[in-house]
Amino acid sequence: MTNTPVSSKQHAINPLPVTSPLPKKTEGVAMIGILALAFVIPQTTDIRADSLQAGVGKVDITHLEAGPVNDRLYVKALLLKNSHQTAVIITVDAVAIAEIGSIRNDFLSNVRSRLHHTFKIKPTHVLINASHCHGRVCEDIEDRTYQAVQQAFRNLVPVTIGSGTGHEDRIMENRRLRLKNGTELDVRQAYSLPPDEVIAGIGPVDPEIGVLKLNRMDGATLAVIYHFACHPIQSVPSGGNTADITGFASQVIEDNMSKDTVALFLQGCAGDINPAFYKDVNHPRHAEPLGNMLGLSTLKALRQITPRRDDRLKVINQVIELPRADLGQRIHELETQQQALLHSLKGTFLNLKTFLILSAKHNISPEYPSFDIGSYLHDKVSGRNDLLHHDDQNRNHLDRYIQNIYTMEKLTRLQTNLALLRKHHQNNSNAGSSTISAELIAMRIGDFVLITFPGELTVQIGLGIKAMSPHPLTFVSGYTNGYLYYSPTAEQLRNVGRAQEDSECLLAPEWQAIFEQRVRDLLQQL
Repeated sequence: MTNTPVSSKQHAINPLPVTSPLPKKTEGVAMIGILALAFVIPQTTDIRADSLQAGVGKVDITHLEAGPVNDRLYVKALLLKNSHQTAVIITVDAVAIAEIGSIRNDFLSNVRSRLHHTFKIKPTHVLINASHCHGRVCEDIEDRTYQAVQQAFRNLVPVTIGSGTGHEDRIMENRRLRLKNGTELDVRQAYSLPPDEVIAGIGPVDPEIGVLKLNRMDGATLAVIYHFACHPIQSVPSGGNTADITGFASQVIEDNMSKDTVALFLQGCAGDINPAFYKDVNHPRHAEPLGNMLGLSTLKALRQITPRRDDRLKVINQVIELPRADLGQRIHELETQQQALLHSLKGTFLNLKTFLILSAKHNISPEYPSFDIGSYLHDKVSGRNDLLHHDDQNRNHLDRYIQNIYTMEKLTRLQTNLALLRKHHQNNSNAGSSTISAELIAMRIGDFVLITFPGELTVQIGLGIKAMSPHPLTFVSGYTNGYLYYSPTAEQLRNVGRAQEDSECLLAPEWQAIFEQRVRDLLQQL
């Protein structure tokens, strides 16, 4: 393991006192044992039966050899313990903790195994959430995640807790566009937007920030959990490695709370939520202003929360089986559409150069694009319409060229999503099972209630669960304890092949009802 500094906020270990001399033969062995106990058994004060204990850790996981670094990426751990059970929440500035990105598929099981071996934390009580930023993490991420939990164990203290909500609606937008023909497209860098005149509306966002505040007994804030739904994929002008929007937001929170406060971000149901102005071509892409707004809105909410003693901590871990999609028929339909679009392309009189010149002239002067008005008037009094006829021909050339452009844009969208469908159809065919396992966690910390799922849930899933929950402060996190690609609603899955969320999906439409019924049961148990 690389000997890398883990955090400027790491606290020292206080060794257990030695009250009598040690025999020389056993001195070294005994001292090792004492230090091990000091490491594993947290030293706390002011512990009452109704006290929740918590500890935090924060370790840099930035990949320093992967190119320029704009800002640092972190793994953070929040250890929670009452008289009945122990749990740990780990947040990682990474795109996912399996399947995509550089974190290996055995990361979760390996971390859980090490934590159980050293700290006796049940594997089912370890929750790891990826922010879904597209930053590049170091190769020894597993070791550094373990270090973050080590720090949390060393610094376990009694805490008071309080929960609440904030509001932020300026930094994100739903990326699904409802078209007038009843279908939907999504806003991606991978392909172009459709023409404005075919768009009828957009989907919803969730502006709620879920907030959990944990204070030490002296009133200083130990940790903050904040929950929000937005893809942190805005990047920075330099193109350097970045934790993106949520990294900047966490820094704002930590800089404005107590000394050594750690802010942990939990990603919500962001499957179809982009940063605001995601397709802007007039300004450099910059996540920091958006992150600053999210951080300040979270601080505003934190100032309304007064923590109190509350030792309620409950964790329920269940695995459900969800149906895999059979995508063969839909792939065939899209391939037919693809051929029809290809055959609809027509030869054109123009090339790109002449199209741009003609288009500019016709936009500047739609009535008299070819010459000055005097030439048109001269034609008219002479009994000719040569210029008008010439303009009509050019308009037809322009329309034909534009229609080809629109057709090619449709093809790029279709081909991009068709490739995703083929990939996941192959994955489902090779799985050897008609179902896929998904691990759910239902967690209660005081009044703060959290439901987790491994996939990229779309925002309507989260809004629906919040609406049906008997607990006012309920929040739903995707990207947790695995990665199952996108998990759109059953309604959205009628749109397969037209948007990324529908196409990069392993699940059949029936998955939603199964998942939501299990969530309803879990919420009742909390």
